[in-house]
Amino acid sequence: MPQPVLFRPFPVEGSGLVLSNRIVIAPMCQYSAENGQMNDWHQMHLGQLAQSGAGLLTIEATAVTPEGRITHADLGLWDEACAAAMGRVLDSVRRWSSMPLALQLSHAGRKGSCARPWKGGAQLPPGHADGWQTVAPSACGFLQTDLPPRALDLSDLARLRTAFAEAAARAGALGLDAVQIHAAHGYLLHQFLSPLSNQRSDAYGGSLENRMRFPLEVFDAVRAAFPADRPVSVRVSATDWMEAGWDLESTLALAQALEARGCGGIHVSSGGLDPRQAIAIGPNYQVPLARAVKAAVKMPVVAVGLITEPQQAEAIVATGDADFVGIARAILYDPRWPWHAAAALGAQIEAAPQYWRSQPATQRDLFRQG
Repeated sequence: MPQPVLFRPFPVEGSGLVLSNRIVIAPMCQYSAENGQMNDWHQMHLGQLAQSGAGLLTIEATAVTPEGRITHADLGLWDEACAAAMGRVLDSVRRWSSMPLALQLSHAGRKGSCARPWKGGAQLPPGHADGWQTVAPSACGFLQTDLPPRALDLSDLARLRTAFAEAAARAGALGLDAVQIHAAHGYLLHQFLSPLSNQRSDAYGGSLENRMRFPLEVFDAVRAAFPADRPVSVRVSATDWMEAGWDLESTLALAQALEARGCGGIHVSSGGLDPRQAIAIGPNYQVPLARAVKAAVKMPVVAVGLITEPQQAEAIVATGDADFVGIARAILYDPRWPWHAAAALGAQIEAAPQYWRSQPATQRDLFRQG
């Protein structure tokens, strides 16, 4: 039988990076850092995912400034202490896994200063021990009950561009294989893109060109700071699922502008900008968005969203709807999802030799034993 497309290698153009298959572990916040720093939880969490056989593991949203966190327990890469803690964890993971590692750089904007999800997730006021004053393109909150964010001025934007670039440089020094810029799910860069959250009257608001300006400046700063032979990708929300909001047509314009600047890939999600969004959620519900983006650009496209079954994932990449599938909650639930997908599709997958004897009797050649 021919090798399923899901398990065919993918060489990343312009780099020496070759992903062993088309399964990408999407970034998933753990809300377990201390002062932005990784700890034993992250070593355990990333260690088990690095044994999953996926083609790429993306580390969760990592804030470029302390006020860029979603919660006080988010990861950060704003100083050398954060970098040193991350380095210790990465060294441990790499000792036992050759899986490429990427890092998502993020700023939460008006959706920051929140309690951890299992503590209710509500936004905390600046006077709270775990809270701070949020910032955003405009002084309008995500929820009507939220304290309005402080609108960013031009000096703030310069400071944030520098913060993204410095975090990218630290990621490069740590040897990370790629970085992803988070411009989705209602966080800061998405807030600039959407007319629902961007009410500015200067060069960073109003027209589509103006609303794209700051996210594109951030991309340019990150691309310049991260090693040139390693890719920089972007995660986007292709639509706000709201009338008069950010939409697919605007996303295609952004994707083409990013590609022209040397973007190495685009991860297509949706929503998260406005609590009034109305989304009909079901298997593959975001795949048409990825398909439309892929038709507009040549760079690799990642599809995500309720992709849970091996045959479903294979169909997405085999038909050309996307180059990769992003797996998130499904791999938290089943950290061996790629193993099981390989078994179901009759493919081989990489696994540590300590685990080779676990392969089922019905498929003795499941693990690639090079």
